[in-house]
Amino acid sequence: MSLEAVSEALQKGKAKDVKALVQELIDGGTPAKEVLERGLMAGMDVVGRRFKANEIYVPEVLIAARAMTAGIEILKPLLVDEAVESKGTVVIGTVKGDLHDIGKNLVKMMMEGKGFAIVDLGTDVPAERFLTAAQEHNADIVCCSALLTTTMTEMKNVVATLEEAGVRARVKIMVGGAPITQEYCDSIGADAYSADAASAAETALSLVGAA
Repeated sequence: MSLEAVSEALQKGKAKDVKALVQELIDGGTPAKEVLERGLMAGMDVVGRRFKANEIYVPEVLIAARAMTAGIEILKPLLVDEAVESKGTVVIGTVKGDLHDIGKNLVKMMMEGKGFAIVDLGTDVPAERFLTAAQEHNADIVCCSALLTTTMTEMKNVVATLEEAGVRARVKIMVGGAPITQEYCDSIGADAYSADAASAAETALSLVGAA
């Protein structure tokens, strides 16, 4: 039973197989950290690259992510025992007035695949909730998503709210979504913009200096 088999099953979105393979490796004495990094995360890396290259699409990514979740369920208690270091904490949400969440969910999955702890606030999230969650969870990054041009301005409110509260200096802000551009990101004073979920995960790593 190999770590490659876990990676391949994950890429194919076979949640039951991933679960069984992960359990077998753990029972056979493979450290949970190794199963996570060389099995699950390695598989999600391939999924991310293929998604970025337009070789696969949103449904395949969602299925692969479900398979990853199935594997992580087994590993979670063991990873705590092994004290696996998180890459950082990310607070993510779709901004106030916007109920779209597919893009947000993809970014969340890709970031989890890179080893980030995620606090998902869901959709229609006002600036104050981003702030509260960032303070509560001592977040490294706040990620704001928007699909509607009418809700883009709420991102500016998020930046302003974090600034007013005095936490802006220690929290990076990432923005993304169909109408968002690098120019818009710069104009509101956010730290980074990503055009797709795979790039967002890479950008997050670079923001916390873990690339």
